[in-house]
Amino acid sequence: MHREEPPRQEILTWSEVEALIDILTPQITGAVDLLVMVTRGGIIPGGMIAEALDIKHILTAAVEFPAADVPRLLAWPTFLQFPDESLTRGKRVLVVDDVWTHGRHIMTVRGRIEASGALVETAVLHYKPNQSLFPNHRPTYYAAITDAYIVYPWELDRRGRKMRPLVPEPSLL
Repeated sequence: MHREEPPRQEILTWSEVEALIDILTPQITGAVDLLVMVTRGGIIPGGMIAEALDIKHILTAAVEFPAADVPRLLAWPTFLQFPDESLTRGKRVLVVDDVWTHGRHIMTVRGRIEASGALVETAVLHYKPNQSLFPNHRPTYYAAITDAYIVYPWELDRRGRKMRPLVPEPSLL
């Protein structure tokens, strides 16, 4: 019986996240009309990018996929929160998430915004091309390529007394 090794894990500090933002933001040139943060992972990097690039119009998109018992490619998303298309139509929109693992969330958001007639670009801190479900697509902008399970500083479990990384759900690996 072959036992699969758990993925390598990287626990990032705030300084490391700031360094990734410093790598990412110079790639994004020209005026961005609107930034859409994919919840929850994109909220903090999205805010940092918006501040660095002086983007004033910021919205969120919340997308949920069914539980792991549904095949990934057949799962239909539920949009829990999404910007009205009148806000995105004809705009240059930057969609931000923390990591592109499978790419389902950010590509779903991107597709729906593109359908409104917007020019959509995507940005993530980490890109995992070996796990992506979209081999013909990648983020427009990314700071690093990795195969590790990334734990960002905002994902640390602060409910208990000790600071420890949250345990990843097996379906997310």
